[in-house]
Amino acid sequence: MTGIDVGPGLPPVQHTTEGKLRRVGVELEMNGLQIGELARLTADFFHLQIEQTSRYERTLTGDPAGDWVVELDFRLLKQLGREHRDADDLGDELRLSAEELLKWAADSLVPVELVSPPLPMQRLSEVNSLIARLREAGAKGTADRMTNAFGMQFNPEVPSSNPEVIAAYLKAFFCLFDWINARAKINMTRRLTAFAEPFPGAYIRHMINPYYWPDLPTLIEDYLRHNPTRNRALDMLPLFKHLDPDRVAAHTGDELIKSRPTFHYRLPDCRIDQLGWGLHIAWNDWLEVERLAADPERLDACCRAYCRHLDQRLGRLLTRWVDQIEKHWLSDAP
Repeated sequence: MTGIDVGPGLPPVQHTTEGKLRRVGVELEMNGLQIGELARLTADFFHLQIEQTSRYERTLTGDPAGDWVVELDFRLLKQLGREHRDADDLGDELRLSAEELLKWAADSLVPVELVSPPLPMQRLSEVNSLIARLREAGAKGTADRMTNAFGMQFNPEVPSSNPEVIAAYLKAFFCLFDWINARAKINMTRRLTAFAEPFPGAYIRHMINPYYWPDLPTLIEDYLRHNPTRNRALDMLPLFKHLDPDRVAAHTGDELIKSRPTFHYRLPDCRIDQLGWGLHIAWNDWLEVERLAADPERLDACCRAYCRHLDQRLGRLLTRWVDQIEKHWLSDAP
């Protein structure tokens, strides 16, 4: 049975087409720890140095993979915290007071975020160990309060920019989404705040068509027409901005979209305060997408089966696709 929580596994494709080991970035949202405390705990764990980038941001240097970042996940506060003010100026004092009031109001609602550099996938077990350390120190996650709409995000590097490879991942994700979503048990607050809204049904049907293998411009254009937003469980905008920035800019003016050669998987909750929880649970479910995407014959058969299921109409009320996934479409990997 797949999805067994045995630590972070590895995908079947571990190298890019350039022969480099694939990497993955991890983002964790939490509260219960102040920015400085989270920075110190992480720096101590990985033997890093702390630089105070601003009042609400810390940069941790010294990791061969790159810099870690600890920040308050509130754009306005970060912008205010970067400004240099003369305390003797009355207008600056008033702005500082407003900033302090804003921070006070945000403390119970806005998470502190830990952002890793792109790590070799083999290092995910280290992040799992860090999670246990942060839990012991008092980190709180999604379920601690009703207002904690906190998530965990993965940014797995794409193995290739070939449109057939990217399309295979999207097809595999849509085929397995009902199973992944059922296992994720997303917190109601996060559902209501629409951080990871469902993909439109018309786009899913379009994407899982076994004959749909478009060139890259068509793949990106079709995605943008149906999904001009970052709020998807699998956000493709960072990758598509990396591959075709002008086309993405023509469909969305969202300046928060970061260009990077990764899938941006935003579905899982961050349940860092729950004993036994770790990133391996959601990561190992994501690996089912990796395995299905890397198996063309199984992917084609799964897409055809999912299309037949969606065509059943009344039959869909009698047969759950989740059951079909568990019975037929998961890999045999531990």
